[in-house]
Amino acid sequence: SNAISPSNFILTNPELFRETVASNGENLVRGMKMLAEDIAAGKGDLKLRQADYSPFEIGKNLATTPGKVVGRSDVAEILQYDPATETVLKRPLLICPPWINKFYILDLNPQKSFIRWAVEQGHTVFVISWINPDERHGTKSWEAYIREGLQYGLDTIEKATGEKDVNAVGYCVGGTLLAAALALMAQEGDHRIKSATFFTTQVDFTCAGDLKVFVDEEQVAAVEKAMNEKGYLDGTKMATAFNMLRSGDLIWPYVVNNYMRGKDPLPFDLLYWNADSTRMGAANHSFYLRNCYLENRLSQGMMELAGRVVSLKDVTIPVYNLAAKEDHIAPALSVFLGSKYFGGEVDYVMAGSGHIAGVVNPPAAQKYHYWTGGKPGGDFDQWIAEAINHPGSWWPHWQRWVEAKDNTRVPARKPGKHMKTLGDAPGTYVKVRV
Repeated sequence: SNAISPSNFILTNPELFRETVASNGENLVRGMKMLAEDIAAGKGDLKLRQADYSPFEIGKNLATTPGKVVGRSDVAEILQYDPATETVLKRPLLICPPWINKFYILDLNPQKSFIRWAVEQGHTVFVISWINPDERHGTKSWEAYIREGLQYGLDTIEKATGEKDVNAVGYCVGGTLLAAALALMAQEGDHRIKSATFFTTQVDFTCAGDLKVFVDEEQVAAVEKAMNEKGYLDGTKMATAFNMLRSGDLIWPYVVNNYMRGKDPLPFDLLYWNADSTRMGAANHSFYLRNCYLENRLSQGMMELAGRVVSLKDVTIPVYNLAAKEDHIAPALSVFLGSKYFGGEVDYVMAGSGHIAGVVNPPAAQKYHYWTGGKPGGDFDQWIAEAINHPGSWWPHWQRWVEAKDNTRVPARKPGKHMKTLGDAPGTYVKVRV
């Protein structure tokens, strides 16, 4: 329905028709040149440009919070950020971002950076920067991402700071991985993570939102066949799927602007990040699609990891479960329903806006709202009706929640004091392009 909108055609878009007549079709000539360039860039597929990407460079004007690479495994680099306060919270903070995107959505620029803000609040921040996988990583499973990513991160934190007790954050599928890892670690007696925060994370996929359109046995089997030939799924395929969920915002306006008007898109850091897609390792992605979207095994206590059947009921640490009101990828209802599967106290908070802006909402912007209320266990609509509406960002609310668990402070820790560093943040893995 978005594709056949009259605004997408020259004869039925009055503004576009006038431009074409006035320029004797020069706009179409420029547009066809851009179209040919974008098909060449996509190696036969259309790689739609949503912004002017040329002004941006990772490490120069994106992902600029100062820090060091303090660990590197086959699937992850571990970044530690320089302190900005004289004292810091005793418990370090480990952030597990999604491997479907690159971590610097949490460090786009100094004004929007959750990482920089967390450092300024006194957190010793460590971030997992996932590898952009290639054929070498085709057999890396969820267990490998837990062992060589999350647990490797915890090991690195202990070496860097001497601390075993850690607060953890997981974003989107990084949160789903964190939840599964916590269930596995509980069985194995690894209790280093003392609190977990989930940003727009699903653990139950009954109401999993628009992405379910792309997930049935036939489509998953087709994806698996494509992945098994190379060991990975091309990043452009995943990026296209996300764009198609919001084609009225993320596809057709650029088709009209670029290929019909012949105008270059404007620079925009968020859309640069959106286009900086990553590949999906075959074993990892197949496990995710089947165990979560197709069979919903995690919430049902049926997911198998490391030879064990794991249950979220074993996750008894405090949980801060953040949803976003307009999220189409991890709907607020889905996050709410997932809260009941954890075995401990869950604080459910709903932010305004969507999957990205609902999370990346710095307090200084004074945008949106967030809602807090009773325990997430009953009816979602009733929870919303009784929830308290707070203006602005949820970030300070989360900070108070973390400090209420343990606000012990220690002298600030500098990266490299107790171990050799491997280079400056944001590291090398994040710079590997598709």
